[in-house]
Amino acid sequence: MKWFRSIAALLTLALVGCAAPSGQAPQGQWVYPPMAIPLQPSLQQEVQIARLTQLLQRSDLEDDVRAKMLYERGNYYDSVGLRDLARLDFNQSLQINPAQPDIFNLLGVYFTQVGEFDAAFDAFDAALELAPDNIYAERNRAIALYYGGRQTLALEAIRAHFVQDEQDPFRALWLYIIEAKDQPEQARKDLLELYQHKDEQWGWVLVAMMLDEVTEEDAFRAIIAGSRENELLAQRLTEAYFYLGKRHQMANDFASAISLYKLAVSFNVYEYIEHRYAFLELAVIYRQLQAERAATENADGL
Repeated sequence: MKWFRSIAALLTLALVGCAAPSGQAPQGQWVYPPMAIPLQPSLQQEVQIARLTQLLQRSDLEDDVRAKMLYERGNYYDSVGLRDLARLDFNQSLQINPAQPDIFNLLGVYFTQVGEFDAAFDAFDAALELAPDNIYAERNRAIALYYGGRQTLALEAIRAHFVQDEQDPFRALWLYIIEAKDQPEQARKDLLELYQHKDEQWGWVLVAMMLDEVTEEDAFRAIIAGSRENELLAQRLTEAYFYLGKRHQMANDFASAISLYKLAVSFNVYEYIEHRYAFLELAVIYRQLQAERAATENADGL
């Protein structure tokens, strides 16, 4: 495996090197986007899936043990992108033991991805009823309300989530995204104020990029400098491309947004919400462009 790691490291450095802008590139832009090697299922993940599958065939398992194994295998399926299989295991686990808030949270995310928002709200409500302090269900419920068009409730939910940790850059980003839908100037002012009091968490680089306080080139240089391992680089680039795509989308630069969302999903970081919701954002843009095209055609036909 050493030779593979060496080749992977060299390839990562080569891909990163392509990010350097040429003399003809505009200031703050890159010729080729910074890349990482897309993540692949690890030997441990494959072995654990096979092991749990074998154990689940036993007929003498206690119900609570079977429910736990189904949950664990579902998590492994989810981590390698097999979401339908993961969802099947999660549902079977809930049939045995319905008091599992983490499963309800994941199911809520799945329903949000496919636009089944009522089902998503029910799942998040169940998760929070079982575990009122589940911060992931709180955040994901606010995001689902945002995507589901319930703006007032989304803003109320994300504000309540944000005040629990005002130094969390990702809470600040989602507060900005949701608030900017109706009040873009106020949202930017609020995020800029938060940015002035930032700490050392790396996510504030994403906030700076969203605010255009740093160039894209400098932001990616900071990400690359702090992400020497390929897995960490893939994770951070997934987040960076998603939020940069959102910035361009909010500016109605749909061509750039589409390209960036595609980059966000290219690294196979299946467990990150930025990977999951990039697909949803692409669908939102597609529907918006289709509606605009239909409106133009109708106007031309009059």
